[in-house]
Amino acid sequence: MRIKGQKGISMIEILVVVLVFSVISILGTQSILLSLRGSKRSESTIGVRENVNYSLSVMERQLHNADSITCPDSTTISYTDEFSQPNITFSCNLSDPQDGFVASGSARLTGSEINVTACSFFCDTGGAGVPPSVMISITAKDKDAVELEGAQFTTNTRINLRTY
Repeated sequence: MRIKGQKGISMIEILVVVLVFSVISILGTQSILLSLRGSKRSESTIGVRENVNYSLSVMERQLHNADSITCPDSTTISYTDEFSQPNITFSCNLSDPQDGFVASGSARLTGSEINVTACSFFCDTGGAGVPPSVMISITAKDKDAVELEGAQFTTNTRINLRTY
């Protein structure tokens, strides 16, 4: 009951305003967090992709000029380079599920900030008019990113050897 001449706000009106502002604040916070998570995922994907692409470019340069290739198993390529040095290798080291990597000999090609989770090589010796080639498949993810912000990147490529 209001007394004539008195003005004020009822308790229900205050609660409704507080509720409306609370809902708006929660929705705004959630959208900002979602945006930040998407940004981190994008940065993670770019980092993993650049790392894997670097290792592929090194392998492509070496294998493109190789004289011969063999794949003793699905995780190793052995080749003879253009200077006739035999048994040079690229390999996938997947023995530690938290620290897989691609190596050239004993040196890592992929950085320590990514984990190669799957990797395979397939050699095709070629034939009449078809150059020898190697199919490479690599799947990697960012080690440091949490589950929702992390990204997995998979790439497949075919490298043809030069035939003279």
